[in-house]
Amino acid sequence: MAEDGEEKLLATVQHIVQTLGSSDTMTEDILKVFSNYDGRLSLDKIYAARGAVAAAAGGGGGGGGGGEHSMPASPPLPPPPAAAVPGSSARPPVTSMERTVRTLDRQISQFVTMDRLIWADSGDADAFLEAVDDLIGTVQELDAAGTNRVLLDRADELLSRCMARLEDEFRALIERPDDAAPSAPGGFASDGSDDEEFYGGADGYGDEPIPIAKPVTDYDVVIDALSPGSIANVHQISRRMVDAGFGRECAEAYAAARRGFVDESVARLGVRPRTAEEVHASPWEELEFDIARWIPAFNMVFRILIPSERRLCDRVFDGLAPFGDLAFIAAVRTQALQLISFGDAISSSSRSPERLFRVVDMYEAVRDILPDLDPVFSDPYSAALRAEVSAVCNTLGSSIKGIFMELENLIRRDPARVATPGGGIHPITRYVMNYLRAACGSRQTLEEVMEGDLGAGGRASAAVDPDRPTSSLAVHIAWIMDVLHKNLDTKSKIYRDPSLACIFLMNNGKYIIQKVNDSELGVLLGDDWIKQLSTRVRRWSMDYQRSTWGKVTTVLQIGGSGVGALPAKAMLQKLRMFNTYFEEIYAVQSEWVIADDQLRMDVRAAVEDSVMPAYAALIARLKSAPETGRDLYIKYTPEDVEAHIHHLFEGAAK
Repeated sequence: MAEDGEEKLLATVQHIVQTLGSSDTMTEDILKVFSNYDGRLSLDKIYAARGAVAAAAGGGGGGGGGGEHSMPASPPLPPPPAAAVPGSSARPPVTSMERTVRTLDRQISQFVTMDRLIWADSGDADAFLEAVDDLIGTVQELDAAGTNRVLLDRADELLSRCMARLEDEFRALIERPDDAAPSAPGGFASDGSDDEEFYGGADGYGDEPIPIAKPVTDYDVVIDALSPGSIANVHQISRRMVDAGFGRECAEAYAAARRGFVDESVARLGVRPRTAEEVHASPWEELEFDIARWIPAFNMVFRILIPSERRLCDRVFDGLAPFGDLAFIAAVRTQALQLISFGDAISSSSRSPERLFRVVDMYEAVRDILPDLDPVFSDPYSAALRAEVSAVCNTLGSSIKGIFMELENLIRRDPARVATPGGGIHPITRYVMNYLRAACGSRQTLEEVMEGDLGAGGRASAAVDPDRPTSSLAVHIAWIMDVLHKNLDTKSKIYRDPSLACIFLMNNGKYIIQKVNDSELGVLLGDDWIKQLSTRVRRWSMDYQRSTWGKVTTVLQIGGSGVGALPAKAMLQKLRMFNTYFEEIYAVQSEWVIADDQLRMDVRAAVEDSVMPAYAALIARLKSAPETGRDLYIKYTPEDVEAHIHHLFEGAAK
């Protein structure tokens, strides 16, 4: 009964083929469709049935077809392969190789038409792999013999069907592994915990908010995205696909399956793709926020995510180079380049001085990761990505140099328009000194950048001497200080009173010395530089004494007693002149400012040393003179003068 049913089925197929097949090509396509649909409809059986029909038709002499108006005959089935039918319509003896291909066709067709995963059943998976191994061996044997091209094409077509199904199974095992992987540190896995922030939704990055991972500090972690069992299964598939000549397709399937995980992992780190144009057009406050997320994301991706992907890829494609290398770089390249491109965009954007500290942070993050990338990007396919990371490190270093140059330009461009009240510390002095003092918190990094480009190991090629005042950074900072001094000298000329100009220069010079002494700037600039500036401050103090108190001390000179001594009337005139000068100086200079306590005390002491002895001597002579002794009016006693001197340079504090 089963044989009768099969014969009827074959007869039905023959009728359909003869009815629809208008050409040999179309007929062959229809036959292949039926062969793929049901194992009982293999090409061998259909050709055998065709041979029987052809024999019967030949015996009948083609009756019924000789009339003029008879219906045109349906196109005959295409002949079976020439190797199988050498010049005869009768089916030739079936070779062992044909039987093997026929058997494999039946076995494999049962698996490739399954509507469930083959690997859902380990027995089915083993049987399918065994059939695939046999088919690969058969194809290789047929190809080596080269005597039956038709049978080889048929086996190749069956092999392509196997590979397509294996690729589907391969991707399914990677994307939906049976065993759940452990959650990744920092939130690579979505566990719905409360330790995640969110962005997205209404801001245009997606309809659903994307959870953002909390930062981590321990990067000595590996993500096992697949269980050992799943890795063993996908390795078995990858080995068969490579053996069959489908290694590149396998690598592409792996990359497509893993790319989604990599993309989602980076998204959870709070990093969003931005073009260089968007970065350049964004306000600095927004970029600071992006950089604050970029640095930990860069570390997570290049210290954890990418090495973990390399480890997984090496296990899946163990012994199957170079396809594992191709799969790895294809899986991680897009997100890696996205992070790198943000660094490039920051490097090429504005070089305003306030950006230095964030750019230094980015530079240090990239520099520190470079040595660890060598084992991860050791193959020729990923070497270019390693070079991209090194290149962005160099561009960030160049940006740091450019920011220092922009600082020089900012100082030069600062206008000398409005004088600082009371000769106090100018805002540009405070800004530059506090800026350089803060920058020296990253002195080793700045030394490295200023010394030159990075070497292959991720560090500057020249060794950095931390205590060398002639280093590139020291020379650069000394140059900035020289530019600042010239700018301050120009600003001092705004003051009409030379004495106030001296106070201004003293204040700013002393402030600079203080900031240099209590920071790394002292190491960079050196003791000699500090001594030179201290000498200039003392010279400005002496200039102040001469320009302000020189005329006062001159008017107080009364010469010796005895013959030729000044008469009392002349001494009284000098006293009146002193009172006038002193009141004018006090009225003005009590509003002036000397910010540094010690400097203020030193200047007052110098004034006392030059004024008080001469004034006390004048008062004593007047008191001892007979002409003035009883009626002498002294407006300021020596104690009064000294007290007034102690109130000089207090500014608003008075």
